[in-house]
Amino acid sequence: MELVILGFNSAIPTKRTSPTAQLLISNDRHFLIDCGEGTQVQIRKSKTGFSKINHIFISHLHGDHVFGLIGLISSFSLLGRDTPLNIYAPKGIKELINTQLKLTHSWGNFALNFVELTSEKSELIYEDSKIEVHTIPLKHRIYANGFLFSEKTKLRKLDIEKIRQYPEIEICDYRNLKAGKDFIGQDGKVIENHLLTLTPEHSYSYAFCSDTMYDVDIVPIIKNADVLYHEATFLDEMKELAFKTGHSTALQAAQIAKKAEVKYLILGHFSNRYEDISVFKTEADTVFPNTILPEELIKIDFKKLDRI
Repeated sequence: MELVILGFNSAIPTKRTSPTAQLLISNDRHFLIDCGEGTQVQIRKSKTGFSKINHIFISHLHGDHVFGLIGLISSFSLLGRDTPLNIYAPKGIKELINTQLKLTHSWGNFALNFVELTSEKSELIYEDSKIEVHTIPLKHRIYANGFLFSEKTKLRKLDIEKIRQYPEIEICDYRNLKAGKDFIGQDGKVIENHLLTLTPEHSYSYAFCSDTMYDVDIVPIIKNADVLYHEATFLDEMKELAFKTGHSTALQAAQIAKKAEVKYLILGHFSNRYEDISVFKTEADTVFPNTILPEELIKIDFKKLDRI
């Protein structure tokens, strides 16, 4: 997995930072997560390209998480896109986008497939042969979800030297071995899979928790995630304001990361009242040392994090 931070500040864009948007790349899938104002410009700057984005996940319908979507869809049309675009977002997203397309006469030649979310419980909303995505119900001022991206167990690696010790194992058997199946010889003798294969590469998981107040109910859903993004709009000295506005503090984000036993925590959605965002990491580090501050257009390779 590789995560590209396109934007990470709260409601109002600044000269240096953009509203929330991320691009998660896994097994050649490009998943766009939230789409604040200016997201398509950030995609251009990141040089990741538009064409591979087929799935967009929107946490909630506040403007700083969705106002960039209509512009991105319009650009897709101008670029001649003809492949379907799938959008997973709270109920109301279809009306929001279709109204804008109608009034601006911006219909494209590709299908827009809306998956409108309403459940208050975690649910599977996307799955293919490599990855699955579950919602993470969040507590904000309006209906909101985070998203848990989990790679499926990868194929085992063949131990060719050991396989060669058994002449009756043919190339046509390799697929079953990679899938973890034992080999059964013509005489009925079973050779256990672990004797013929090596442990597969690690399957990564990423939990994105956008705008939300402190809520331990999400801990079982994100348990042991490799990387957690959790909003941290305020420092803990303003935790009462955080609660009132449906947000979290850096300390609270760190507490969630510790309870969930994740490997790394990325903070974001900082209030513009803080000029120096390093104070958020300083606060979070007191509880969870593996805390990362985001940077615009930074690319975070999960495999490289494992080596730190």
